[in-house]
Amino acid sequence: MRLYHKTLKGLETMIDIQRMAKNIKRLAEETNTILIEIGETILMASISNRVMNTMNITQISEDL
Repeated sequence: MRLYHKTLKGLETMIDIQRMAKNIKRLAEETNTILIEIGETILMASISNRVMNTMNITQISEDL
């Protein structure tokens, strides 16, 4: 009976660890998606900034 209880506890522990690993994987995938979105946002802001700088330089040149 003691061995059965010990085996059952071991199986429960393995199931819990598998569940935690699955949750960690899901969180890592969500984090990766968020990081990709942040990177895309930064890239769009950078492009926008370059366009704005170019327009400002062009306008200054025309004003001179």
